[in-house]
Amino acid sequence: MSFLGVEESLTGRRWVGPALEIDRAAEAIAQHTGLPRAVTQILARRGVETSGAESFLAPSLRDLLPDPHVLKDMARATERLLTALRNRERIAIFADYDVDGGASAALLLTWLRQMGHGATLYVPDRIDEGYGPNEQAMAQLAAGHDLIICVDCGTLSHGPISAAAGTDVVVLDHHLGTETLPVAYAVVNPNRQDETGELSHLCAAAVVFLVLVEAGRQLRTTGTAGPELMAMLDLVALATVADVAPLVGVNRAFVRQGLRVMARRARPGLAALADVARMDTAPTSYHLGFLLGPRVNAGGRIGAADLGARLLSTDDPHEAEALATRLDALNTERRDIEASVRASALGQAETRGLDAALVWAAGAGWHPGVVGIVASRLKEASGRPSIVIGVENGIGKGSGRSISGIDLGQPIQRLAAEGLLEKGGGHKMAAGLTVAEDKIEAAMARLTELLEKQGAHLAGAADLTVDGLLMPAAATVDLAEKVEQAGPFGASAPAPRYAFADMAIRFARRVGETHLKVTFGDGSGPTLDAICFGAYDGPLGPALENHGGARFHLAGRLDINTWRGRQSVQLRLEDAAPA
Repeated sequence: MSFLGVEESLTGRRWVGPALEIDRAAEAIAQHTGLPRAVTQILARRGVETSGAESFLAPSLRDLLPDPHVLKDMARATERLLTALRNRERIAIFADYDVDGGASAALLLTWLRQMGHGATLYVPDRIDEGYGPNEQAMAQLAAGHDLIICVDCGTLSHGPISAAAGTDVVVLDHHLGTETLPVAYAVVNPNRQDETGELSHLCAAAVVFLVLVEAGRQLRTTGTAGPELMAMLDLVALATVADVAPLVGVNRAFVRQGLRVMARRARPGLAALADVARMDTAPTSYHLGFLLGPRVNAGGRIGAADLGARLLSTDDPHEAEALATRLDALNTERRDIEASVRASALGQAETRGLDAALVWAAGAGWHPGVVGIVASRLKEASGRPSIVIGVENGIGKGSGRSISGIDLGQPIQRLAAEGLLEKGGGHKMAAGLTVAEDKIEAAMARLTELLEKQGAHLAGAADLTVDGLLMPAAATVDLAEKVEQAGPFGASAPAPRYAFADMAIRFARRVGETHLKVTFGDGSGPTLDAICFGAYDGPLGPALENHGGARFHLAGRLDINTWRGRQSVQLRLEDAAPA
């Protein structure tokens, strides 16, 4: 049965309320704990028992941190790092160009610097070198270094790692591995084929953190004090959210504690980035994913690939300010490029059809730095796994995003093994690929076939899950703060969504190119402000702006808005339906 009788909203979705058993569990938790129903509803949805409510609301890193030794090669990797430190060896860090890679590199650079040791940072150019280690770069690094540490990459780099002849290579990664590993000194990766999978949700920065935890333990056995690792959790939190890692288990504690560290503004790079992003409140997972993360990523997408890692690792406030300013400008440029590619890709995908098991588009000159973002937009528009490929000089470089329950990484690896792709890899929800232009059609047809076997073609427009009803008067700062205690929210832990029934639109105004500002109420009490991002990319903007006095059911998530030191609640509006 649909929630509020909404079978088809303005965005074409059915609204679905909490199941009866969730309601009952939420009521039971509320009775035993005295917590607000808005909070216990979240706990019930996450499967938290009454006895575990308190520990869930205050996740302890001490209780949730896994023993680093559960990961294979952990001892070898850590011992090799400490040997290089003791012997003053020359260390190079080869990092991926995204947030996870930059944060992973920054963790190691910061740790080594605090131990009085430097390292060379190498981040490959997305366009000229592509993802991961390449033979030329690895050979050059090997010529001048004793140890190369690959972070957020390397698990599939058999040839390039072999090219680092005479130099030990340690891989700290989380991408899906194949049955064979490269000939590295150590490969620490929770997604190796011979791992249990219990820690498969970790991002690369979390893997690096575990290595540093083990390094700290080994240092203490010799009477040496290592750097304070808790102060580095801001980097782990940023990477976890930006890489869309599931916020479950220890990831919740990483992000929760990392946000507290970030609020202290002790890291010059993140403080400068928060300033250029005009953040005037304590950071939340939303800020990490939508304000800070995209700016860190901008360098790897369309600028100098190492800008993000340099920003996150610098201890110089002046350098941080300059790097943050440059990244902010690049992010603006990235948005313009993305908008152009998105329009072309969506048009092409619509012509091909949005109801297949795979939605894809390819175009000459499409910037490879934005194809992943555009693939996310196609996925959102279609509710299907999506691939977007930019073609240059006969070679296509693409990025894919999947939907819940559909594994994209494994079929991409299979296509590479079958020779349809020059290379490809990733994980369940995101993947990258390189393909010859004349093989794009055949590769996408084969990928469609593999995704059909998983049932991707059966996915419909995603239902909109609603956690409960609220009145505008109940949407207070106090309620929003209590709800936030059940966070952080993100992948696999969505923020609660509330419906406001039979509301009158009191004010509606277009903001910028595609956003809508709304004030609504029930006519008998306080009104509530709302912001709808991208409203004019679909039917919401025109319908609500030109409401003609009609009343609507509205649905969205609560945000705390700060303006000139004053806090208020606003609704991040996601959907609406005629009342």
